[in-house]
Amino acid sequence: MQLTTLRDVLQWAEQSFEAANLYFGHGTNNAWDEAVALALFVLQIPPDSDTSILDRVMSPSEREKLIALVNRRIQERIPVPYLTHEAWFMGLKFYVDKRVIIPRSPMGELILNGFEPWLGNRPVRRILDLCTGSGCIAIACAKIFSQATVDAVDISKDALSVAAQNIQLHACQNQVNLIHADLFEGCAGQQYDIIISNPPYVDTDEMEALPLEFHFEPSLALEAGSDGLMVVKRILKEASYYLSSSGLLFVEVGNAMEALQAHYPKVPFTWLEFERGGQGVFMLEKEKITGA
Repeated sequence: MQLTTLRDVLQWAEQSFEAANLYFGHGTNNAWDEAVALALFVLQIPPDSDTSILDRVMSPSEREKLIALVNRRIQERIPVPYLTHEAWFMGLKFYVDKRVIIPRSPMGELILNGFEPWLGNRPVRRILDLCTGSGCIAIACAKIFSQATVDAVDISKDALSVAAQNIQLHACQNQVNLIHADLFEGCAGQQYDIIISNPPYVDTDEMEALPLEFHFEPSLALEAGSDGLMVVKRILKEASYYLSSSGLLFVEVGNAMEALQAHYPKVPFTWLEFERGGQGVFMLEKEKITGA
């Protein structure tokens, strides 16, 4: 295949990715989109570029750089966002590297919708993002609730360094506060209208079975014991102390959903549905957490 235009290179990359049996799930879900993500990075063009760009003749240096990234993706199985150091969440671009997991939570849709219909007319003055990682959830919340203060907590100093970079990128320094702590330990005496978290929830067996791409991510942000509930149990035990009287708790537990329901059969979890796909996110009002 002659690789002259961008279309030529993308088609070659797509075929190569499919033949290599890669895992897609870190921002894209198919070989074509994966190739496009690399091309956008190399050419430094926006995602909404006109499709006429496909017929652009690539320069030798552009082609060489893109082919090198495609080969690294195949040979090393490194997820694309770690190759480009770019990830998208709720339409916002974030810096990422191997110190943080790659943003992919369905909660972006929840935040974009302003936590409706569950929030109603409740005022939102303070938000807590537990296990903030890259800071994408905290920053997204700050963008939607421009008058709210957002505390972003993580146990990893490395993750907080990445989050700090993203806070500066999105000019949220006066709204988002980074806290180095183990869950609520850094929030003594605080009350929040919303607590949101995408904590570790992968159980030990599932962790071992994950595709190689996941093993580039920090295990601290993924693995959560034999049932995947090690961190979630602590959140449920303590959250009510840090919620305002009409506060709401939103937590993503992914495939640990069944284990969670079995462990807390009397807790009335509200499981959220997403138009863009995704599952395993629950909502609880403060007064309904007490049975946990």
